[in-house]
Amino acid sequence: MRRKDFLQFSGLLGIGSLLSAFRLGDNSISKTSPIADRIRTKGIDGSAFDLKADPIPKVRIALAGLGNRGTSLIDMLSWLVKEGHAEITAISDINPNKVQKALEKIRSFQTNVPATFTGSDEAWKDAFRPEVADLALICTPWEWHTPMALHAMRNGIHAASEVPIAYTPDDCLELIRTSEETKQHCIMLENCCYNQEELWLLRMIEEGVFGTVTHAECAYLHDLRQHMLDPTYYEDQWRLKHHLKRDGNLYTTHGLGPVCMYFDILRGDNLSHLTSMSSKEAALSEALRGSEDPAMQALANQVVCGDVNTTLIGTEQGRSIMLQFDVHSGRPYTRLDKVVGSKATHYGYPSRLYIDHGPTWGGHGWSEDAQKAEYQDRYAHPLWTRLQKLADEHEQGHGGMDFVMMYRLIRCLNKGVSLDLNIYDGALWSLVGALSEESVANGSARMDIPDLTNGRWKTPVPHPVGREI
Repeated sequence: MRRKDFLQFSGLLGIGSLLSAFRLGDNSISKTSPIADRIRTKGIDGSAFDLKADPIPKVRIALAGLGNRGTSLIDMLSWLVKEGHAEITAISDINPNKVQKALEKIRSFQTNVPATFTGSDEAWKDAFRPEVADLALICTPWEWHTPMALHAMRNGIHAASEVPIAYTPDDCLELIRTSEETKQHCIMLENCCYNQEELWLLRMIEEGVFGTVTHAECAYLHDLRQHMLDPTYYEDQWRLKHHLKRDGNLYTTHGLGPVCMYFDILRGDNLSHLTSMSSKEAALSEALRGSEDPAMQALANQVVCGDVNTTLIGTEQGRSIMLQFDVHSGRPYTRLDKVVGSKATHYGYPSRLYIDHGPTWGGHGWSEDAQKAEYQDRYAHPLWTRLQKLADEHEQGHGGMDFVMMYRLIRCLNKGVSLDLNIYDGALWSLVGALSEESVANGSARMDIPDLTNGRWKTPVPHPVGREI
């Protein structure tokens, strides 16, 4: 072979190898990442997917973490307690003042006084015992979610954790293995899966209004600078500390959870791979420098998390997802909630709907309010319509979705049926966050997402949130 021909041939081989590396389903790039060799799903069999436990006529709840989220969930439980479906038997927090305030709130609607556990980092362990509770409700800082859920399951009680349920790959896998071994429920409490708009979109997708869904965009865009700088809002400023040492999508599930329902993720499709990029950081450090507190000013140069993280995710069935995270920038709150199908498109915040009438129609505007209202009435999700009145009459929590979420959890446990969301859902959505950090750290490298269900995802089934409980 002549030298010139050899160089041309070698160049074509190089280009071909590069292109094949980016081809959907090829693992060649991700294999170079240290995380690819570390994630091992050995020992996971998918047996907890439709896990059922014995019915619990009155669910005894041990609540750990009495900050903003924990105290709000007490309100969500009040109706369930009054109706005899649940009882708060124990509360725990490291801060005794928070325990007393929570106790006063519970006494307003519950006769029996719950046991209290406080004063140390591990006081909660005495509450997470089968003699005390059937369910551990975990509303603590993120770093406690996994160890508390593991401890609860290993001690014979179910676990329900606020988001994210984990933020390392090893923790995601350990939660699955433990749920399978102990036969205890372990659910991540993703309230946005129960919001009126998201349930409406899910119903339209299930009824074929969107045709074939191909793409979605979702996010958690929420200016939290004031909360992170306020030493009284997050105890010991635990949330700010994560932004001083981690870079990626630290809060995936509010946007990703509903989209996974739209796309039948783990119920006919699965997330396959991602790549993630963070912008430079500016907004949070500027806010820290502008603080009147010298301690806050001293942290300005320590912020690691970029202002905006964008993660692109592919699925086994060829769908695409754009997921964003930004709690630094001053902007209106949004979860985006964009869904694209072959027959319709929806953009959230504000909610806008477009119904396609074919390639020759030529429409370029969103549906009129009257037409959108017609679709909202026709495709209102039965779960929301059944519970809306109760949510309106009682403490709603984020427009009603918190109440619906807690209602479903407790009533499923009452009846001994499988939960709407299982440990594989929570672990997968949390794993995306961990992989986003790895991708950012490795120059936005592709990260393959392992199958957490041992192939169970390949069986198409309707999402259980549509069941009447």
